[in-house]
Amino acid sequence: MSEKLTVLVTGGAGYVGSILVPKLLSKQYKVRVVDLYLFEKNLFSHCRLGDSLEEIQGDIRDQNLITSALKNVDVVIHLACIANDPSYELNPELGKSINYDALCNLVKIAKDSGVKRFIYASSSSVYGIKEEENVTEEVSLEPLTDYSKYKALGEEFLFRNQSEGFTTVAVRSATVCGYSPRQRLDLVVNILTNLAVNTGSISVFGGEQKRPNIHIEDLTDLYTLLVEIESSLISGQAFNVGAENHKVSELAGLVQKHVGQENVKIVQTPTDDNRSYHICSDKIKNVIGFTTRKKIDDAIIQLSDAIRTGLLTDTLNNRKYFNVKMVSEHMENLLKV
Repeated sequence: MSEKLTVLVTGGAGYVGSILVPKLLSKQYKVRVVDLYLFEKNLFSHCRLGDSLEEIQGDIRDQNLITSALKNVDVVIHLACIANDPSYELNPELGKSINYDALCNLVKIAKDSGVKRFIYASSSSVYGIKEEENVTEEVSLEPLTDYSKYKALGEEFLFRNQSEGFTTVAVRSATVCGYSPRQRLDLVVNILTNLAVNTGSISVFGGEQKRPNIHIEDLTDLYTLLVEIESSLISGQAFNVGAENHKVSELAGLVQKHVGQENVKIVQTPTDDNRSYHICSDKIKNVIGFTTRKKIDDAIIQLSDAIRTGLLTDTLNNRKYFNVKMVSEHMENLLKV
């Protein structure tokens, strides 16, 4: 592929996208973002490089908008979705329309439009509860929630459309952590760090569940790498990507250690959320040579600094940091499309 690729990033103004887009621009790609911009409006004002960045405010369910946005696009990185189970469960029909139906339309239109590569943000939650010591990509998918079910079905649909001229790849990411200009504080490491800094107390529901995590900088480095890597290495494949597998109670211990407050308490309570899995990321290392560079410790330190310095404000109450609150707030408009 040439150096002047045009990359469409759906959900490009989201938690991951707001880190990814500047990285793509730094690689001299032309980047087109499609996003509703519900959370932040001016994320990329610092990196407007002539005509290298085009921002389209709109809904991925709008077929006319998507058809137009895909013109002359080489690569799609599909991040847009109703993210996390609580947000999805606010309205499962809405969740399916965005997370699955819109994906299917996007894949079909992209293929018909001459897009060469489609990179799909799946999730390691597609595995459900697993007893295996290391969950590889060959392990059966047993999603426990509608959110993870439609992530898995989305992979199936994407791979059915794999062809010689249309490279498809799915990234089964661990839970993401760390600072972003479009911050999320409803992900496990980020939740625990926010509580520790602001309240001196960490609430742990359960604690024995294994939850793999990955630093947002590593995940966005991977997406950048996948844009141009040799197609034969990735075509029609799913890849696990995670950095560290810890029990939730162990994550709380890391937060307690790095927040630097001696009196941070950890309060454990029972939960019926038994999702637990220990993903193995050897395949992506062996196939394309990708390894993570950041640790969960880095995410905790970075995020706690952002809260303490005021880079993030009112982090216990500001709705924009919590997907379920924002989706609920905008539900009426989302249902109109």
